[in-house]
Amino acid sequence: MGNGYTELHCDGASSGNPGDAGIGIVISIPSQNKTLQISEYIGVTTNNVAEYTALIKGLETAKTLGTDRIRVFLDSELIVRQINGQYRVRNRGLLPLWTKARSLLQTFKEYNIIHIERKENREADRLAKAAIKKRVVKRD
Repeated sequence: MGNGYTELHCDGASSGNPGDAGIGIVISIPSQNKTLQISEYIGVTTNNVAEYTALIKGLETAKTLGTDRIRVFLDSELIVRQINGQYRVRNRGLLPLWTKARSLLQTFKEYNIIHIERKENREADRLAKAAIKKRVVKRD
């Protein structure tokens, strides 16, 4: 793979917190002129668990595509600061997810985790919410 960075936009959503939750992922690989989208229902959980789940699934997927340099964009300031080491992970339920995300990041030659405004993460947000809607409609 070339020197270009793969871009990963990811978002998690939960209706109820905890409630029905979904993840949305957009992976762009400029060197391959390829974009991949994932919209997946993940069960009943909190918003922060959904955010971490989206990040982990996005990193795992990028890895299977052969990516070794990645820029990750999230609109969750909490998750970005925890991953970057600015905040401690106080919630015991998030600790295993944080550990898994950190270890996945270590498998890349280079990575950046960047906080963006929600409006800049619109597509990943839409995919996360769509996953919840699909699941909720099916269940009724």
